[in-house]
Amino acid sequence: MDCRRGARLAGSVSVADQAWALLLQIGFELVSARFAAAVAELDLAPAQARALHELDLERPVSMRELAERLRSDPSNITGLVDRLEARGLVERRPDPTDRRIKGLALTPAGAQLRERLFARLYSAPPAVTALPERDQRTLRDVLLRVVSKSTGTEDRSGLSKVQPHT
Repeated sequence: MDCRRGARLAGSVSVADQAWALLLQIGFELVSARFAAAVAELDLAPAQARALHELDLERPVSMRELAERLRSDPSNITGLVDRLEARGLVERRPDPTDRRIKGLALTPAGAQLRERLFARLYSAPPAVTALPERDQRTLRDVLLRVVSKSTGTEDRSGLSKVQPHT
């Protein structure tokens, strides 16, 4: 079975390759479409949505840290933050230990919009909710194991802290 549209592989395709191809299909097609719909509905540019996604509710994040999280050049972050600040979604706060550093904090409006974004991105689509609960648990548990074994990837969803049901 070749899970990749139009792709031709030499030899047999392993189950692991099939599973990975399906995850890529979900990532590229379903997640991309869901993200595009969410940012359009919330009147956000994709970069603004990504920034809101990466900001912490618990503590301000430096511009440099936000740039690292977004895998962006720090010089590109200033304009992005300016636009978020103009919309009243973030505010710059002085760092208590270094006055040269400004931390970025979500405003109440920014936190509310972030929650609306998360609700649209993280609520399960019908393809998942239509599965029997046992299959949903199995899917979650397998994906948690994949995430926990991934190297160099931080799970920022908080789901890795969820204990799978046995």
